[in-house]
Formats: sequence, C-alpha cells, structure tokens
Amino acid sequence: MKIRLLAMSALFAFTVSACGQKEDAAKADAARLAKEAAQKADESAKKAGAAVGAAAEATKEAGKDAMAATKEAGKEAVEATKEAGKEMVVKAADATKDAADRAKAAVSK
Repeated sequence: MKIRLLAMSALFAFTVSACGQKEDAAKADAARLAKEAAQKADESAKKAGAAVGAAAEATKEAGKDAMAATKEAGKEAVEATKEAGKEMVVKAADATKDAADRAKAAVSK
C-alpha cells in the first residue's frame, strides 16, 4: 500500500512538474511573440513616418510647382494686358486721326 501511495505521489509530482514546464514554455513563447510584435510595430511606425515625410515632400514640391505655374500665368496675363492696351491706343489714335481728317474735310467744304 505504501509503495502504491509512493508511486502515485511520484506520478503526481511528475505531472505537476511537467505542467510547470509547459507553463514556463508557454510564457517564453508569449514573451517571444510579444517581442516580435513590438519589433513589427516599430518597423511599421518607421515606415509610416517615412511615408508621412515623403507625402510632405511631395506636397511641398506640388506647392512649388503650383506657385511657379501661377507666377507664369500672371506674367502671361500682364503681357496680354499690355498688348491689348497697345492695340487699344493704336486703334484710338487711328480713330482720332480719322475723326480729325473728317472734321477737316467737313470744314473745308
């Protein structure tokens, strides 16, 4: 009877010991997985930061391009206005000369 009790106690102790080892292995696996997850999160954060930086740089370049295009369009508008003004002055001068010639002709009659 004592031998039987001793054998059962040994079996029970072995079982408890094995469970403890399984728990330790599970804890070690959990710690390893947590560390890997933290590394992946860090890598993702770095990639996201790089993407934000690239987007900011692209926005900055697009802004520069838009400013250059606006400046160029403004120059073209000023030049077109100058040309239109010159044409109006020439037409006004021609019309004034024509009116003066007609007035002269009318006075001569």
